[in-house]
Amino acid sequence: MILKLLNIILSQQYEVVVKTNGIEALNWLEEPHFPDLIISDLMMPYFDGGTFVRNLKISGFYQDTPVIVLSGADDLEEQMKNMPFTVDAYLQKPFNPEKLKSLIEDVFARKRQN
Repeated sequence: MILKLLNIILSQQYEVVVKTNGIEALNWLEEPHFPDLIISDLMMPYFDGGTFVRNLKISGFYQDTPVIVLSGADDLEEQMKNMPFTVDAYLQKPFNPEKLKSLIEDVFARKRQN
């Protein structure tokens, strides 16, 4: 359901590619594709979001790709502090679609400044 919602919210403004799990996403990236932004949930089937993002950050190709993490975890802020890598932003589910759009704009603005 969240994937459909994200697609509806974001496809009006961005080209959206939806993958249902981390393995599918990594396979897509290896084809190769170079997205401007990756939005990942921490809880995904087969390959959790933390492992997925860690693989991105240690890769030579995607280490600078901005990442926004979504999660329904009650301790999301604590989980983000304890991760061995940094993400550009994170958002607690359920979330306001306008807040997500604002986070995306902020991430792109910071990327342009660098």
